[in-house]
Formats: sequence, C-alpha cells, structure tokens
Amino acid sequence: MMGGWFGCVCRFMERWRCVSVLALVLLLSNASHGRDISVQHSQQTLNYSHTLAMTLVEYASAVYMTDLTALYTWTCSRCNDLTQGFEMKSLIVDVENCLQAFVGVDYNLNSIIVAIRGTQENSMQNWIKDLIWKQLDLSYPNMPNAKVHSGFFSSYNNTILRLAITSAVHKARQSYGDINVIVTGHSMGGAMASFCALDLAINLGSNSVQLMTFGQPRVGNAAFASYFAKYVPNTIRVTHGHDIVPHLPPYFSFLPHLTYHHFPREVWVNDSEGDITEQICDDSGEDPNCCRCISTWSLSVQDHFTYLGVDMEADDWSTCRIITAENVRQLQKDLASNIIVSKHSVDVTIVEPSSQTY
Repeated sequence: MMGGWFGCVCRFMERWRCVSVLALVLLLSNASHGRDISVQHSQQTLNYSHTLAMTLVEYASAVYMTDLTALYTWTCSRCNDLTQGFEMKSLIVDVENCLQAFVGVDYNLNSIIVAIRGTQENSMQNWIKDLIWKQLDLSYPNMPNAKVHSGFFSSYNNTILRLAITSAVHKARQSYGDINVIVTGHSMGGAMASFCALDLAINLGSNSVQLMTFGQPRVGNAAFASYFAKYVPNTIRVTHGHDIVPHLPPYFSFLPHLTYHHFPREVWVNDSEGDITEQICDDSGEDPNCCRCISTWSLSVQDHFTYLGVDMEADDWSTCRIITAENVRQLQKDLASNIIVSKHSVDVTIVEPSSQTY
C-alpha cells in the first residue's frame, strides 16, 4: 500500500521528507495513550441500516458527476439503482470554490436528500498533505470552547451552499410537509455535510435531521464533538478499511484541549474477497477498536475512493474550475434551448468567478 501512498501523496514533494514527516505525525497520533476526552452524547438509540447506507453512498457518489445536465434530469451513470425515482429540486454549483450540491426528494425514504461535494482538485496529494497541518483556529458560534477549522467551516457557511441548501430544504418542506432531511457527502464533502446537518438541526430540530458521511476527516475538537452529538444524534460516519482520510487531521489524546476529535458514531466497514463486515463503534467518536486500530504504515489512499463497493472518485480529474465552468455553460445552453424536459421545476444556482448568481 505504501507504493500507492508515495505515488498519490508525494508526487510534488520531496519523497523522503514527506514520508518521514507524515509518519512521525501519525505515529505520534497512534502512540498517544494519554487520557481521552469523553464526548457527551444523546441517549437516543441509534439504528444503523446497511440498506440506507447503500442508498446514501450512491447519492454521495452521484454528486461528483460533472455532467450537470445529466444530474439535473437525474439520468447520469450513477443516478440509478437504489436512487431511481429521486426528484431533483435544486442543483447548486460554485465554480469559484469548486463546490457542488443538490437537494431533492427520495420518495422511498420519504425524506429530503442533501448531497454535497467538496473541493475537487486534481491534486489529491496536496489536499491530504494540507489536512495534516490544519489548525483548530475558529470558535464555533454560540458553542463555548468548541473549536473547528475555519476552512471547513467557511466552505459551507461562507459560500452560496448554506443559503441555497437551506432555501431548497425550506421549499421542499413547504411542498411535502415536515419530512426528515438526510445529509450526506464523501471526504471533504462529508466535512461540509456535517456543518450543513448541524445548521439544519439547530433550525429544524434534532429529530428532523440525519447525517451519514463517508470517509470524512475530523472537523473540530472534543467540545465541538459533544455539541454535535447533542444536536445531531442521528449521525453515522462510515469509514472504510485503511482509508487515511478519517485519520486526519491527527488526533492526539495527550493534547486533549488542542487536538481534533471525531464526533460519534463511526461504522467501520471492511471488505475481503467480496465479504463486507460492518462494525458499529462506541459513542466516544474515537473508538480505539475501530479504524483507529489501523497501523500508520498500512493506511491507504486507495480505500478512500471506494465505499460499500461504490466508486467515489470524480468522473473527470481535469482542473476543477475549468471542467466545472465548461459544464455550467453546457447546462445553461441546454436550459435555454429547451432540450431538457422535466416533469417538475428545478432551481439552479450557479456562482461563477465573477460572483454572479443565476
């Protein structure tokens, strides 16, 4: 696995310096046996559904698609199987920040679905490298002692995503009643989905919002994790095998007030020769018997790109802003020429580098 790690992470870095620094940081993280900070949690019984996870991972995969016309009409190559019949309500594209999301209704789940894709650049190695050094540099509003990383926070709260998603959810609930909202995302999209779910839960109520992410990094400290568990108790973080991203930014139990800390609850998925096992972890958020038990030397980038057998990579690894801008222009052309036929109206929100919104 280390061969793949060198190729993906160290392409533009000095090979041995990258490996030794990363290994040192993660070894310190894995070797930290100090007192773990406890995370307060809701007494609500959490039921994990494999079938629901299989459905949501398909939504988290579909939001990576760059063909916006196919997403709009829900005819993309990943818009099938368990998500057939999904009704798109809002498609949101931020070209400037390379963000993408959609909101719609899944009638089988009787729920509003929110799927978010984070920044999708062609330099995955740089993104992972940056994760190692991200600092807890922002106090979360109205949550004493809760610290998060400003970049994660801002990607959702200070871009068009927050306004467009909350507006779309509000409109959908006006049309379909106060049905539940399920938020999902993979990787950086999972981190942003976390802030989205927290925002919606504070405004709609904890019982109305569910979160399930795949391969997300840590986003805040133990105090933040406790608040999160209180406001969004119906939360599952799915991790896969040796995926490196859930181990980042690093967790140091000997720095309890300064370190990142996952919120609960993790479900650790392992697959071997076609057999899938799913381990429901404890309510600490940092169960040492789940993905944290993995050796630093066996962490994998490859495991980050497949969850529950579903491909979680972008369908085009060209430079994000270029490919997104091209597909935005094609969608606008298709909408203007009436090529797209839809049984219902779909709101389209596009933010281009000029900051114009359509």
